[in-house]
Amino acid sequence: MADELKRRLVHASGSGLVALYLLANYLDLGLTWPRFKILMVVLATGTIVLEFVRLRIGLDWRLYEVLTREYEQDNPAGYALYMISMAAVVVVFEPDIALPAMLMLSLGDPISGAVSDNTLQRIKPPKVLITMFLVSTVIAIPFLGLVAAMAAAVGATLADGVTLEIRTYIVDDNLTIPIYAAVLAWFAIEYLPV
Repeated sequence: MADELKRRLVHASGSGLVALYLLANYLDLGLTWPRFKILMVVLATGTIVLEFVRLRIGLDWRLYEVLTREYEQDNPAGYALYMISMAAVVVVFEPDIALPAMLMLSLGDPISGAVSDNTLQRIKPPKVLITMFLVSTVIAIPFLGLVAAMAAAVGATLADGVTLEIRTYIVDDNLTIPIYAAVLAWFAIEYLPV
């Protein structure tokens, strides 16, 4: 249980990237959106290198034992998928879509995990789905209109609550939450009356 709490705290720490961008933008410190994109790509590239070293060369830090789950021992760890998906939404979308999608992963996922029983299920129980939807909607409203915020929340909830399996590989929601949320927010903005 202590390791699970540590994982959730590390997960939530990703919201610091959003805070960094917003604060730097507010204070006019020169962290423009194009520069933030570069930062996110550098961070994601760094995690890919770390994962390559961990999986292929055998880097065995104690940190990996604490922060990775058993099924991640021989597969890409959640933290790498987390950074890749955050970088992807930052590169593809504008701040009003990308930033709440990032927060849905960094804050929504650990909050929904706190009400979950942490067992692998095809579809998570209603209380987990409702929690993720409500938290994600609240996160997105300051960035998006209500309709787009709810669309983004549906994407995050589907990614978090419905297990996607390709062949025998379970797709980690750290990869899908920001992407689903951003795509549905974009779709709502482009095609729905907001």
